[in-house]
Amino acid sequence: MNLARPVSTLFFTAILSAALLSGCAGSGSQKTGDTASKQTANPAGTPTAAADKSAASPRKVTDYKGHTAEIPAAAKKVIFYGETFSDLDALGVQAVGTATTWLSGTVYADKHKNITDIGFPINLEKVLELAPDLILTGSTDEKEYEQLNKIAPTLMFNTFLPMKERLLQLGDLLGKKPEAEKWLADYDTRSEAMWKTLRDAGIKPGETASVFTYYPGNRLFVMASTGLSQVLYDKNGFLPTPPIQDMLDEKAGFKQISPEVLPKIAGDRIFILTPVVKEAQQSTEELLKSRIWLDLPAVKNGHVYTLDILKSGSDAATREWLLNEIPVLLKK
Repeated sequence: MNLARPVSTLFFTAILSAALLSGCAGSGSQKTGDTASKQTANPAGTPTAAADKSAASPRKVTDYKGHTAEIPAAAKKVIFYGETFSDLDALGVQAVGTATTWLSGTVYADKHKNITDIGFPINLEKVLELAPDLILTGSTDEKEYEQLNKIAPTLMFNTFLPMKERLLQLGDLLGKKPEAEKWLADYDTRSEAMWKTLRDAGIKPGETASVFTYYPGNRLFVMASTGLSQVLYDKNGFLPTPPIQDMLDEKAGFKQISPEVLPKIAGDRIFILTPVVKEAQQSTEELLKSRIWLDLPAVKNGHVYTLDILKSGSDAATREWLLNEIPVLLKK
């Protein structure tokens, strides 16, 4: 988790900013799903159930950081603290609380105007008032975890997992596995239909794409396995350029780059994620006026598309929205 939304006025999707603030200053890249430390008790990042597998009984589950909690068979009052909040909507689960900073500016914000805000950082008194029977947190703060676990069974949830893995895990934890499977099947059908439509409209097999965005401090990033890229690099979609493929092979979410390497990384289609912070907006504007940018083939061919970064997340609702939005973008 991070301070990106409250401190910097929502300048980034949490998908990117959570990892950036925790690690990219030192390494320039972030491995997906590794926001604070290496996975310990369960390297696959999948909650593991104990011997009692009865759907009608509470069961012990171990999260990807090694914490074990006894959770209800079908939680009724869930608090979800993380940037992939809309995954619960896909399962038909109405959470009782979250940090509303995660919702602001998203495609699904209006749907949750009345949800209780538990604050950022978490206000423990508000959590107590909600009397949850299960807390799922994307934070890897151990002290915070201990405090929450005293209120209700708490699991650290890996919000950086690919959408399919996340939804199936949530379905298992919340007694909504059939709903998760149905939603994913419906999504796949819609995704295939979208790519067929784009192919019929002239998108050629083998075309490449790349996604870039600026972060305050004049830092340019190329996206790999997070957000919009997850949709673009679908099996039926665009191909990553070789440098981005290397990042995907390394399971990197994104990487800081120099503008000088853009000719090697930029694809046939370029997507720019528009930042919220003015400093990053200014850096973006300067790049778009630069000679190195203007000489890129995608720019010369008019194949550059912009998207609000707050509407480029990896959560279920945003992924659905992007299936409608991408064809609109490509027509511009």
